[in-house]
Amino acid sequence: MYLYRFEVILNSEVIPVVIAASEDEQAFQLVDVELEKYFLKQPDVEEISLYEKKKIRSGNGFVLHERETILNP
Repeated sequence: MYLYRFEVILNSEVIPVVIAASEDEQAFQLVDVELEKYFLKQPDVEEISLYEKKKIRSGNGFVLHERETILNP
């Protein structure tokens, strides 16, 4: 099982999405599912980028800082 950190671009806004999944394809599908749940309908996604991937172990996690994105490194 892996912990995935995605960055989704909607209307030039970067939205971080964190997913737990066993493989990459499943993780990308779950991003769509979570976006639809959050926005109550599927938003117009410009781009989905895999930003980080980590094996799930005790103590693993991500820091989501507003300035650390693909658009603003």
